[in-house]
Amino acid sequence: MQVPKLNFDHTFDFQIKQDKDTFFIYDLARKSWLVLTPEEWVRQHWLHYFRYVKNKSLSSLILEQKLELNGTTKRIDLLVTEKTKPKILIECKAPNVVLKEAHFEQIARYNSLLGAQQIIISNGFHHIFAQHTADGYQFRKSLE
Repeated sequence: MQVPKLNFDHTFDFQIKQDKDTFFIYDLARKSWLVLTPEEWVRQHWLHYFRYVKNKSLSSLILEQKLELNGTTKRIDLLVTEKTKPKILIECKAPNVVLKEAHFEQIARYNSLLGAQQIIISNGFHHIFAQHTADGYQFRKSLE
């Protein structure tokens, strides 16, 4: 399977396997093999980034947690916690998805329930960082 090289300063050692025509990637946090979709490829980069570059414990990384929003069940892509408190909420899109204002609005709605200090929207090539303040969101050039 041909996967794109994403815009991360580090390279990661992913475990990938093939079963017939389907490719799978090993998820360290969930300790299971997941279908390697384009969005999963981005999510796994962020998981490895926080685990190996930022040295976060696997227990502080929450993936695809259910969230009840306006009577519908949603799933967050990745939440980084610190002492069990939400710190960074990441919304992952497939690399071919152009990031738009609607994506920011989506993650901001999710964060209205979680209260993370920072949010990230990423398609693996482009990353949008925002800090949640009393005055709303302040956009940043990188993680703080």
